[in-house]
Amino acid sequence: MRYLPHTSDEIASMLEAVGAGDLDDLYRTVPEGCRRARGLELPEALTEWELTGLAASLAGRMAAGPDARVFLGAGSYEHYIPAAVSSLLSRSEFVTPYTPYQPEMSQGTLQAVYEYQTLTARLLGMEVANASLYDGASALAEALLMAVRIKKRRKVAVSRAVHPLYRRVVRTYLAPAGIEWVELPCLEDGRTDLAMLHEVEGLAAVAVQSPNFFGCIEDLEAAGKEAHGQGALFISSFTEALAYGLLKAPGRLGADIVCGEGQSLGVWQSFGGPGLGMFATKMAYVRSIPGRLVGQGLDAEGRRGFVLTLATREQHIRREKATSNICTNQSLCALAAVMYMAALGGAGMRELAGLNRDKAEYLKGELRKAGFRIPFARPTFNEFVVECPPGFEKRYERLLEQKVVAGLPLAPYYPELENHYLLCVTETKTREDLDELVREMQG
Repeated sequence: MRYLPHTSDEIASMLEAVGAGDLDDLYRTVPEGCRRARGLELPEALTEWELTGLAASLAGRMAAGPDARVFLGAGSYEHYIPAAVSSLLSRSEFVTPYTPYQPEMSQGTLQAVYEYQTLTARLLGMEVANASLYDGASALAEALLMAVRIKKRRKVAVSRAVHPLYRRVVRTYLAPAGIEWVELPCLEDGRTDLAMLHEVEGLAAVAVQSPNFFGCIEDLEAAGKEAHGQGALFISSFTEALAYGLLKAPGRLGADIVCGEGQSLGVWQSFGGPGLGMFATKMAYVRSIPGRLVGQGLDAEGRRGFVLTLATREQHIRREKATSNICTNQSLCALAAVMYMAALGGAGMRELAGLNRDKAEYLKGELRKAGFRIPFARPTFNEFVVECPPGFEKRYERLLEQKVVAGLPLAPYYPELENHYLLCVTETKTREDLDELVREMQG
């Protein structure tokens, strides 16, 4: 009864209240042919320590189990999460609340979201941030739809150096709405080629990711000027939020909307989700922002309080007036992010971001010495592209068998980058890990 808290007497009392003789009576409306006639064939119950051992055994069978050395980023990053974040986040009052529809009953949740918005706006250099979205990919799609509404134009341009899965999600959003898509090519140094913008008219938005999918840091200021020169909004996207502990915030470089994935900020990788869609913009566009916005005010007695200032989604207002159909704000993930940012502080974020950058540069330099080519000359953050010799895929497979993930093969996403791999290094890797990887890649 540990996980089923109701006693037999309580169950009998509830059945009597609804006029049912037993639990099976609750399912009499389901046709007999659709009901299971016999019980589930489950194994014998395990003790807690037996179950823990079984879970550890199953985890060890994964291709990249807990004992694996993973040099993989590409939108999901392994970072240490302070114990304080895990401990506070597990408190029942944080874990159990959902959408704070009743502000008078949800002041704690609303205040936490308000703090998240504040730190997000500061990190990204923008005037206002919303209460978060699903993930980085849907945040980018929502940003493009927002630009279409603001500019009343139905054409957007997206860099080919934006995460390929983000671009796939964006297509899924835009195609049914009949919004035209222009893809900006990449230069030889891994940056976005902005020259094509001079040939395109009627753009609502230009979207560039920095650091981009190849880990290269884009010239956001130049991209913003090009976008504004076309009368379009400039959208700066990201997959690695921690980078802005070191890099200048996109909002200070001319971005109108900044959006991306916040998983790096205290959210576990969890096999790819859930993530955290971060979204910030200028105050001038606040009424076009998707999702929710928590604000601060005073109650009738002059006390500070928090409230859903804007909730422009279809469940709150007339559907045709809604800016989004987003139905959750990933509030627990947002809470993890605000705890993480508060725990590190500005100085801690800078130090940690610098550590990520330095370790990646060390691995990059050692691979060069070992004869590997680094094709893109642009500065990078904590991931970069390395070109391996023909036939390296066999060695890559052997390393997988040894529980070493030597980056992400890029050919499935960029056919012209055969034998190219995207490697990522975070603070979780030691110098010994990096040196050993170089030896293993050499064979």
